[in-house]
Amino acid sequence: MSTAVVVLLLLLGIVLIVKGGDAFVDAASWIAEAFHIPKFIIGATIVSLATTLPELLVSTIAAFQGKTDMAIGNAVGSVTANLGLIMGISVFCMPARMKRAQFAFKGVLMVAAAALIHLLSGGGVLSSQNGLILLAVFAAFIVENIRDAKRAMGGPGGGKPEGGLALNLAKFVLGTAGIVLGAQLLVDNGSELARRLGIPEGIIGVTIIAVGTSLPELVTTLTAIAKKQSSLSIGNIIGANVIDLTLILPVSSVITQGSLPVAEQSIRLDFPVCILVCLIAVVPPLLTERFRRWQGVALLATYGVYLVVLCSTFL
Repeated sequence: MSTAVVVLLLLLGIVLIVKGGDAFVDAASWIAEAFHIPKFIIGATIVSLATTLPELLVSTIAAFQGKTDMAIGNAVGSVTANLGLIMGISVFCMPARMKRAQFAFKGVLMVAAAALIHLLSGGGVLSSQNGLILLAVFAAFIVENIRDAKRAMGGPGGGKPEGGLALNLAKFVLGTAGIVLGAQLLVDNGSELARRLGIPEGIIGVTIIAVGTSLPELVTTLTAIAKKQSSLSIGNIIGANVIDLTLILPVSSVITQGSLPVAEQSIRLDFPVCILVCLIAVVPPLLTERFRRWQGVALLATYGVYLVVLCSTFL
């Protein structure tokens, strides 16, 4: 199989993940509403988890195949891409105001989760016990999400959802199949591309695969910018990042039977850059209650320098 075919299969995996993710989120929300699950529960848990399913499946498959560098690279790289690239674009194109009370808990939790992963992985291994600590942070995030959504929506709301059961079940099954197949294509062909180019799998994980699994967030962000609702996209990005940091790596550590080896590159470069973009994204609006254009420039510049450093390391 030629390198061109490997690249095409990698791109096909990304397309399947994006399209499958859209169908899965829509169908999961419809099914939950059809079974009279309150809308605040749907928004705070089901949709949040569904939008991060591509990252979860990619890292899970990679960990199951013993490609732990790729599993970690995808999880942490997705956070860095979400902030450095996607949030950078959002804030640069449309600076927004956001009340501190709406932003503080999730923003601080994201920074704390990134720092906690770096601390817990300092010995070169993320153990299952450390994974439980991250899962506790994830549980706190979900509880707070439900409380926030309940305060905002005030009840179950909504009438009968639009669409039919058969159609949405089909979308659910096809969406799930698309994500699973896309994730498998990403992992297999990402690993093969890394082998052919002589690049570590972790590099492919934090760049091509991480950006690929973050494309749904990019589409959401561009849509929010077009509708002049950039604060909504910022909230979605931060929520997705908390899940990426506190759910994906613990699940991956369980799959590897108790411990997840962490590469030196992740400890020395990937984790610190992840923490840095988290701080750039969170600290200024905590102080001023505003996202400013310079902040978007700083996020984009940091991400750009990070990619240059990664590439220069293996040229």
